[in-house]
Amino acid sequence: MPLALPAAEPPPDLLKRVLERETATEAVRGNYAYRQKVLVEELEVRGRKRGEYKEARDVVFTPEGQRHEQMVGKPVSTLDRLRLTEEDFRDLREVQPFLFTREQLMLYRAQFKGDEQVEGKACWVLLISPRQILHGQRLFEGLVWVLQDSYAVIRMEGRAVPQSLGLKQENLFPRFTTVRREVDGHWFPDRTVADDVLEFRNGPLRIKMNIEYSQYKRFGAESKITFGEPK
Repeated sequence: MPLALPAAEPPPDLLKRVLERETATEAVRGNYAYRQKVLVEELEVRGRKRGEYKEARDVVFTPEGQRHEQMVGKPVSTLDRLRLTEEDFRDLREVQPFLFTREQLMLYRAQFKGDEQVEGKACWVLLISPRQILHGQRLFEGLVWVLQDSYAVIRMEGRAVPQSLGLKQENLFPRFTTVRREVDGHWFPDRTVADDVLEFRNGPLRIKMNIEYSQYKRFGAESKITFGEPK
C-alpha cells in the first residue's frame, strides 16, 4: 500500500506537466506492439468460483505501418450470471489503461490530494473526475499517482463510469487498480487487477479481473513483429 509522506507543496503547473508527460507517453506507446491478456472471474461472495472469461489480443502493425488488433485464438467463456457488455470491452481498451492526455482535459477535473510514496518512489496524488458524462461516453473516475521527479503516472485506482442502475438494465463495473512499468524511459500499463462485489438486484456477485499488458515491442520501418502463443 502507498505510504504517507510529510505534506509537500506541488509545483503550480503540476497538472500541465502531467498532461504533457501523458500526451508524450500516448504518442510513444502508439508506436509499440503488445499483447493484452484478460481474465474475468465471477465468484460467490464467499469465494466459490462460478465461471470465467479469457481472451488474448495482440496490438500489431501491418507492413504499411497501420496499427490494429487481432485476437489470439478464441475467447473462452464459462460465465454464469455475469454478462460482459459493449461497455466492458470498451473499458478494457480505453479506461483500464487510461492515459490523462491534453485532449482529455476538457472532459475531466483534477484535484490535488497530497503526496505519497509508492514502492519507494515519491509521488503526487491527483483525484480525476469527469466534468460531465454525455451519452455513450466511458470515462475514468479515481486517483492517479504521479512521480515527483518526472511527472509520469505510475499507478491509478478507480472505476469506469457511468454505471447503469435503471429498472430495465443493470450495468455495474468493478473498482480496479492499474500499475505501470517503465519501457524505454516511458511508463506503460503493465497490469490491471480488480476484486469487487457488484450489488445487482438479484443478489451480490464478486468479480475478479486480471489484465496483463506484455511483450512491448517498438515498431519501425524495418520491424517485423511476432508473438508466441499465449500461456
